[in-house]
Amino acid sequence: AYSGAFLAARGWPGLKLLILLTLAMVGIRSFAMACNRVVDLEYDRKNPRSAKWPLVTGEITPWQTWRFCGAMAALFVVACAAINPVCLMLAPVALALALLYSFTKRFTWACHFVLGSVIGLAPIAGWLSVSPHFALPPILLGLGVLFWIAGFDALYSCQDKPFDESQGLHSLPVRFGLHGAMLLAAFSHVITMIFLLLTGLACGLSWGWYAAILAAGAVLWWEHHLISPDNLTNIRLAFALNGPISIFLLLGALLGIYL
Repeated sequence: AYSGAFLAARGWPGLKLLILLTLAMVGIRSFAMACNRVVDLEYDRKNPRSAKWPLVTGEITPWQTWRFCGAMAALFVVACAAINPVCLMLAPVALALALLYSFTKRFTWACHFVLGSVIGLAPIAGWLSVSPHFALPPILLGLGVLFWIAGFDALYSCQDKPFDESQGLHSLPVRFGLHGAMLLAAFSHVITMIFLLLTGLACGLSWGWYAAILAAGAVLWWEHHLISPDNLTNIRLAFALNGPISIFLLLGALLGIYL
């Protein structure tokens, strides 16, 4: 989201806007994460991996969680209203998509791509917060994020394949097996790199952007080589490696603009 804002402004977008954008990000992400947990509570109670999560243990009640969801949705809408009318108009769409994702695993193996599309809205939203008009660069960056998120979410879901099958849930590993899911995740990350390259070209960014996405690509390569269909021991490390990638993208956007 910050990358989208800096790219739209071709530099510093202003402290007030960044504060409002941060509040909006906190609101929508907290809303989405909390909704996902309370909607999936019946499955989390059966999954050994989630046995100690607060909603499962009873430390937090579903009613408390729904109230929290409402508060975070309100925070998101208020922040969007303070940014500009276009962001306010699109706020219900973002909330609806975030809530929809929580149900997709019940009926489609493409749930990872729905998650990717929700988070892929972030750079588009960041761009619209500065320049309330749709343009090609943020859409390209959003598509890059979509396939990046979908790819690593598919990898992470490999550990839940036996449980998902037992509960009739859908995912790439359930539909195509571990080998197929990992191939599709790798293919998604190749597409990610293509869209990131196109973003740099569309924005006219300098070499700094390309150096950053090269670093991100190296991390993705490492992620895929940490696990295999026969060995998921390092799945949590592979998942954690995605954290630095978004930082690389922000740094790349800044270097691409200022250098």
